[in-house]
Amino acid sequence: MVKSVVFAMLIAGFLMPERIAAAAKQTIKIAYLSEEKDAPPALSNLDPFIQNKGLHGAELAIADNNTTGQFTGQHYELQKLIVPVGGDVIKSFDSLADDVAFVVLNLDARHINALADAPKARERLLFDASTSDDALRGGECRHNVLHLLPSRAMRADALAQYMLKKRWQKWFLVVGPAPEDNLYAEAIKRAAKRFGMKLVAEKVWSHDYDARRSAQSDVPVFTQGEEYDVLVVADEQGLFGEYLDYRTWLPRPVIGTQGLVATAWHRTHEQWGAVQLQNRFLEAAGRRMEEQDYAAYLAVRAIGEASVRSKSNQMPAVKDYMLSDAFALQGYKGKPLSFRRWDGQLRQPILLAAPRSLVSVAPIEGFLHPVTELDTLGYDQPETNCH
Repeated sequence: MVKSVVFAMLIAGFLMPERIAAAAKQTIKIAYLSEEKDAPPALSNLDPFIQNKGLHGAELAIADNNTTGQFTGQHYELQKLIVPVGGDVIKSFDSLADDVAFVVLNLDARHINALADAPKARERLLFDASTSDDALRGGECRHNVLHLLPSRAMRADALAQYMLKKRWQKWFLVVGPAPEDNLYAEAIKRAAKRFGMKLVAEKVWSHDYDARRSAQSDVPVFTQGEEYDVLVVADEQGLFGEYLDYRTWLPRPVIGTQGLVATAWHRTHEQWGAVQLQNRFLEAAGRRMEEQDYAAYLAVRAIGEASVRSKSNQMPAVKDYMLSDAFALQGYKGKPLSFRRWDGQLRQPILLAAPRSLVSVAPIEGFLHPVTELDTLGYDQPETNCH
């Protein structure tokens, strides 16, 4: 009898630390909110339309966070809310439980501030994983929103740095009719002025969008009459830009939204451990990682990194650590990533990629900054309109 009691006490002694650890484990709840999109007009059958870009990135990051959490006493949960096309995004946001402090948004720019200003967003930290709007990082910024993708200004600056290195300083700008095309064109003009480029011509594309039928005749005439080093295209919808290459009057490279692009992530990127992330994502999702997947992955990983370092699952402590100088996030791009305190933008290297090759990574060597070379891309603190 005595032996049985002693044995039971020993077993209880061994199990007690596990029970205490389980009871003390912190739970960090993260929501992923997205709206489905209508399939755009198909320019080519080569690139299938991908619905719900971003979701698999968030799921992969949750798995990575929980791998670390086994050793740090933390557990991460992901709640997924996918709103149908034209659905009520605000209603879905309001349906979140009060203990969900972190929300990853894969939504159009028009929804970001509407959610940031909602009453239920006051005690939450929102992660914009889909937009590149400079206004959301400038005069229309919100204190409770962090931005994961590079802004249009950052992308344009990355291209300008590489063009300056190549001494291709005379630009011919072609702008599509969509509002987003004009925003991208404004970023290009800002970068041209900032880095001493010369815009020798600017034209709005107004031809038939069946470029396969009209490109051979329209593009040479459209690009005739000016001497330039590169053709810069602003076509965020992908309606005509792909058909400019190899059809211009002069033999010149195409950059911008097509041709050589500035992007946060690209299928050709394999340096600094990126090939492992590419392969893990491909195995999990059955397709290549896109920019929105990468942004959602970084958002969830940033929450994991900050919660581990701050030893907290409370939003104020996690946010304070994220915006501190101590925060450093592995982004598989050679340099640690961090958030700019003045506008919530994630500072990061930007890939300059052609369709099947990685050409360079910005900031380009030689562009210096007193704090970090990453702040040579986009709006620096003295330039910001975010207050």
